[in-house]
Order: sequence, then C-alpha cells, then structure tokens
Amino acid sequence: MTYRRAVIPALAGGLLLTALLWWAGTSAQALHLPGATTMMGVPATVELDHWLAPWSYDPPSSAQLDAEAPGGVGGTAWIAGTSYLALYTTALQIRFAAVFVFFVLGALLLVRRLPPVRGRTAAALLALWAWGLVAGTLAVTVSAPWLIASGGHGSFRFLPQLASLIGSGRQILVPTALVAAVVTVLVARVTAKEAGPLAQEAVPARAARLAATAGTAVIALSLVVLSYQSVAAALQTVSPNIGLLSEPGDLLRQWLLLGAWNGPMGTPLGDWLLYRAADVLLLAVVWLSLRRLPGLLTRATVPAMAVGAVCATVLGLLASQLLRAATDGMGLRWGLLHLFAGLGGGVPAALTCGLVAGVAAAVTLRVAGGRTKTADEPEESDEPNGSHGPTGPTGPTSR
Repeated sequence: MTYRRAVIPALAGGLLLTALLWWAGTSAQALHLPGATTMMGVPATVELDHWLAPWSYDPPSSAQLDAEAPGGVGGTAWIAGTSYLALYTTALQIRFAAVFVFFVLGALLLVRRLPPVRGRTAAALLALWAWGLVAGTLAVTVSAPWLIASGGHGSFRFLPQLASLIGSGRQILVPTALVAAVVTVLVARVTAKEAGPLAQEAVPARAARLAATAGTAVIALSLVVLSYQSVAAALQTVSPNIGLLSEPGDLLRQWLLLGAWNGPMGTPLGDWLLYRAADVLLLAVVWLSLRRLPGLLTRATVPAMAVGAVCATVLGLLASQLLRAATDGMGLRWGLLHLFAGLGGGVPAALTCGLVAGVAAAVTLRVAGGRTKTADEPEESDEPNGSHGPTGPTGPTSR
C-alpha cells in the first residue's frame, strides 16, 4: 500500500484518538459535582479522576489564577498565577497535538507495511492498538516539562517529577486506543481494496525463528536481568550531582525496566510461580509475534520490524497485566477500577527495549536469510532446467 492510501486511515485514527482523549479529559469535571460521589462511590470517583486528570484542561490548585506564587504577594502573586495557568494550558495543547502526530506517524508505517487484508486484519488491529498506547505515552513525555513548570517548582528534583508524570494517564489510553485502532483498520480496509494485489515477501522459517529469538532475548534482558530487585535498586539509586539533571534513577527505571521481581523470600513457592507466569506469558507473546511478523509485513524493513517489536512488547505487557489482574485475589475487594488500574504500565520501557529488539531481529533476519540463500545455491544449481533460483512461492528469495 502506498503512503497516499495509508495516510487516510492514519489521519482518521489520529483524529479519533485525540478527540476521545479530549472528551475524556473534559468529562473529568463531572466527577467534581456534588452527586458524583453519591452515585459512584468515593473510591470509584477518586480512581476515575486519577485516570482522567492528565487529559483535563481543569488546572490543579497550583496553577489557579488566585493561587499565590512562591514568594509573591498581591498583584505579583496574581500575575504569577496567570503565568502558571498559561503554562498548564500550553502543556495540554502540546499533549493533544503530540498524540495526534505520534499516532499518525506510527499508524502510517504500520498500515503501509501491515495492511489489514489477506489474513492480516487481527495483527494490524493489535499493532495499532499497542501503538496508540505508545503515542499517548510519548505525548505525555514531551508535554511534561511545561506541566512541571506550571506547578511553580520545576527546578526541584526535575527528573523524578518527569518520571512520575510519564506514567500518568495510561489507563484511559487502553480503551481509547482500541477504539481508534478499530476505526483505523476499518478505513484501511476500504482504501486497500483499490490498491490491487500487495507484494508479499517470503521469509525462511529458520531465519524467522532466529530473529524472534534474538529479539526476545533483548526483552528478556530487561524483564529478567535488569528488573531483578538488586539490579533495579542499583539503577534506581543512580544520582550524579549535575544540577537540574541529577537523580535520574526514577527515569531510568521507567525507560529500562519491564517489571520488578525477587526470589520467593517469605512467599509460598506456588504463589511466586503463579506471579512469574505473567512474565513467561509476556516473553511468549513477544516471541510468537516476532516469529510471525516478518511473514506478515509486505517488506521486513528495519523501521517496520522496530515498530512491530515495540507493539509486540506492549501487547505482551497488556497480556501479562490482565493475567495478574485475573489471578490477584485482592483486586475484587477494591472494585473493578482498582483491579484494572495497572493496565498500560511499562510502555516507556517497552518502547526502549522494543526498538532494540526490533533492530536485533531485523539484523538477524537479514544475516540468517542470507546464509540460508547461500546454503541453497549448490542444490539450486543442480536443477535439470538450469535455473539458478527457486520460482515457487515458498522459495527463500521469492517476492
């Protein structure tokens, strides 16, 4: 599919995702009405407000017009409060614009390389859903400095504040990104019908398995090695004295660790193994996704493999979080909202590790595919008809 045809569904999905997040943020004001807690209960109201507040234009108390700025009195405080409110509004404008831009860029590549036709519909839907979470996380990240400054204390522990903000607003991204992905796929199916037959690149099974193993090994490095408690603690406590950029430990944890675990110390072995099953599920989802990805792509380029690996890692995280929610005996006691509060976490680390995993898988695929072709050349040269390459659809170099 050409970029001209892929841009239509990408724009449709980006506009819908931005509109849904704006509507969700606007709806947060209804939670502050007197009857909200009576109808929904205090815990549910507080939880929903926590989910929607990062996308709401309703400013916090520190950015209100009548808030007194640090060290200010009278008219000076009012002017400072106006400036903080303007910074908050700017942060939200940047956030919504960034959601649209990031989703469109990723969806454009995914729809072009993974068009939802010929058995690819489910894969394209899942990939676009995962990319919606990535786009929202990136939007929160790039707008966070303005949001920190609107609080009036941007120079105090800037990196820990940034790390705290990056993980906000992720729960509402899960349903809104799914709706945007469904619309993107539906529009892409319409535009793909007029595109004619799509090219299909045959991939040797052995090369695909090696590529999936190499990519999964990168994810396992974060999930098993870096996320182990002693290693994670060493990353958490990194604190060079370099002024505004000191104390980057929280930020490193956000962008490098896909989980957190320790040995079964004081915990029954059965419960510990049940909790670790979620990590096994994550790695299984990543391996299976990377194993099928080269065959689903119209062309297994490095950017397409990298974005696909990011989406596979996010899907693995969602699967593991759903499994943990289903096996957590404490979840139902606090209600469904609390049960699913952990959804959408770990996306920054999935982006970092997924990009590395995708590049590793793409390089392995090229190397392993080249070796397979070289190994097949003596057999191909012995064909009676004198041909020097396979012509069937299953040949390693067929297009």
